Amino acid sequence: MWPDLSISGPISPSTAKDSHHHYFHAAGSTSDRRSTHPAPESSVFRSARYLEGKEEVIQAWYMDDIEGDQRLPHHREPKQFVSIDRLSELGVLSWRLNADDYENDEALKKIREARGYSYLDICEVCQEKLPNYETKIKNFFEEHLHIDEEIRYCVEGSGRFFLFEGYFDVRDENDQWIRVAVNKGGMIVLPAGIYHRFTLDTNNYIKTLRLFVGEPVWTPHNRPVDHLPARKEYLDALQKKTAGGQAVEAH
Repeated sequence: MWPDLSISGPISPSTAKDSHHHYFHAAGSTSDRRSTHPAPESSVFRSARYLEGKEEVIQAWYMDDIEGDQRLPHHREPKQFVSIDRLSELGVLSWRLNADDYENDEALKKIREARGYSYLDICEVCQEKLPNYETKIKNFFEEHLHIDEEIRYCVEGSGRFFLFEGYFDVRDENDQWIRVAVNKGGMIVLPAGIYHRFTLDTNNYIKTLRLFVGEPVWTPHNRPVDHLPARKEYLDALQKKTAGGQAVEAH
């Protein structure tokens, strides 16, 4: 979702822990960007040391229809929270990782290896560091999809207690908005073809790792683009999930 910014680099993941550059990159083929690697229930993910308490850094709820500041929570009344398992049914995967040591985190390394995330860089979204900030924040909030996964790992925020750093809004199968709030330590994967948008919360700051299979393509396809193969494949996967009771695998 975020454009390719001017970031220092590149360095290899093997030397990242010894560097202060805000950019990592590993060689990867662009012939097939979509990851066909296993979902986190597989043995490779069970063997990694992920942190418990995922709901402390990732929460979700159905949004109201009230216009106003997009950075506010926009809960329905009464509040209607959405579970992590429900997000998984929509293809939205998530982890809680150690953001204080992301450069050396074996759990993150396991995820990258298993899902083929060969590209990684760091992006800070705030008025002081993002060129054309107001325009880009507006563009991020336009409903769109990507033909590849969108992977974001929040490694730093404002540090204000009880506030999240960013909101990733996704559409459910009934076209209702679900707001996915992510804080430091939360990593999410939005599947290709899902309609979504992004905004900061009132902290107005987030620092994330952006991951990708092969060379990154940040192109957003603003709704309506139901003719795109990625959209059709996502809807087909949702229908199969409904029929078979299986979660949609992010790919």
